Amino acid sequence: MPRTARKKHGGAIFHIMVRSISELILFKDAGDSDRYLNLIKKYQKLYLFNVYSYCLMGNHAHLIIDCCGADISKIMKSINQSYAMYYNIKYKRHGHVFQDRFKSKIVDNNDYLITLSAYIHNNPKDINRYKDDVASYPYSSLSIFLGTSQDRYYLLNSKFILELFSNNVQKARKTYLELLKHAPSIGEEIHIADDAEFKIEEKNYRSERNFVLREVPSTDIKAFIEDCCSTSFNPLLKYNRKNNEMKAVYIVILRCLCNLSIKNIGLMFENMTPSNVWRLSEKGCTLICSDSRFKNIITDLIALKKSLTA
Repeated sequence: MPRTARKKHGGAIFHIMVRSISELILFKDAGDSDRYLNLIKKYQKLYLFNVYSYCLMGNHAHLIIDCCGADISKIMKSINQSYAMYYNIKYKRHGHVFQDRFKSKIVDNNDYLITLSAYIHNNPKDINRYKDDVASYPYSSLSIFLGTSQDRYYLLNSKFILELFSNNVQKARKTYLELLKHAPSIGEEIHIADDAEFKIEEKNYRSERNFVLREVPSTDIKAFIEDCCSTSFNPLLKYNRKNNEMKAVYIVILRCLCNLSIKNIGLMFENMTPSNVWRLSEKGCTLICSDSRFKNIITDLIALKKSLTA
């Protein structure tokens, strides 16, 4: 039977759940959890999406992701494929790590968003050690929401949900704690009770959502990279280190700001294999994260395009 087509929309907020294959522990130690969250941050820099809540458990993880115009499938494929490669190398195994494709559901109203966030943060209740203190669970965003720990991954936008309650952060956190008491437990239907005490205030203090233009012409991207590096490059040229660095960054930005698939990029580059496109894309990710020439190249390009259309 063919798979049901995934419901997607570039401007949507998604509840994402990933799960390991049967009897496989997805996050065996702190290093694994750190790696997964760092990968989310890595691709957040490239796809420019927001994360509103997260919780990593032993064999699964929950995320609330605002795509900001990006393709959720590309985001999650990048994260999960990179983690699977890391996992198989570390544990000297091969084959699938994740169970089928990730699950996603569009979050289409504020009530569902805030209740879903609390549901995700309550996941550690299933662990005896955290049953009465879910906020101390280290791989959940709850402690960041409550202000009891720093966001060491620089990953989360907690303000977005908290401002649904109040623009006073202390009042918002107090109300969110009340929400946790009423939130559904694992396995229960996620819904808002009619008589809940944590109703959203009449005034909506919600922070702005960023929607990033994803239709930048490839010629503009190429010209911008050349301007940053003060030299030209040929996307079809092979076996030239400097050219390949610029080509790798070019591929990453094509994926980010044109929403092009690896297959389509391969066709652009005269039938380059998907594995080679992926390899160069990963190289481009590393360059953008570490090389001063490219550190702000995506946000600078976006700012330029906005200024020209303003």
